[in-house]
Amino acid sequence: MKIKIAITDDHVMVLKGIETMLGNTSEVTIIASYTNAQETTEGLKKAIPDVLLLDINLPDINGIDLSKKLLKRYPELKIIALTNFEDISFVKRMLKNGVHGYLLKNTDKVELIEALKSVLSGNLYIQKSINDKLLMQMSSLSTNNGLEIKLTRREHDVLVGISEELTTKQISEKLFISPKTVETHRMNIMSKLGAKNSVGIIKIAIEKQLL
Repeated sequence: MKIKIAITDDHVMVLKGIETMLGNTSEVTIIASYTNAQETTEGLKKAIPDVLLLDINLPDINGIDLSKKLLKRYPELKIIALTNFEDISFVKRMLKNGVHGYLLKNTDKVELIEALKSVLSGNLYIQKSINDKLLMQMSSLSTNNGLEIKLTRREHDVLVGISEELTTKQISEKLFISPKTVETHRMNIMSKLGAKNSVGIIKIAIEKQLL
């Protein structure tokens, strides 16, 4: 019996790429593709796949929060994060929410199918390069207390914009970057600071003397 999967990614080229990659396999069938969280939520009401391939960076709700909501509503659903984010903090947050796998978009067909089969067998599947990073971080815990927070120059620019109470659109115009890029930096900042919202970002940034 074929593995039924659905894909959520706001890049049409990514959706088409996965469809092409899996189109000629007898093991998998793609029953739906979505470009945002709302489409995903509505689509799952009509048809539940065996596995949902979920991007983290979505235009309405980020995949981290979406995965938590979906798994609460559909406990039997298997979710594999399929993303460009290699930051271990994202991996940990997704796993904490109960996702069953974590893959980067550079994965190939063989590994993708292996991951699908693995999570359906009740196992956790993490791409080797990501798993190696997790192990390295665990091994360095004894020598690194994790208190040092390093933001990139652009992340700091966005942080300043947030502290000035600018909207995403205003920050994007000020820094000459797209609103989506601003949101990506905001997510990175939240992850690094362990904040849940803009208020938390400012509070922790001040405590850590980042502002």
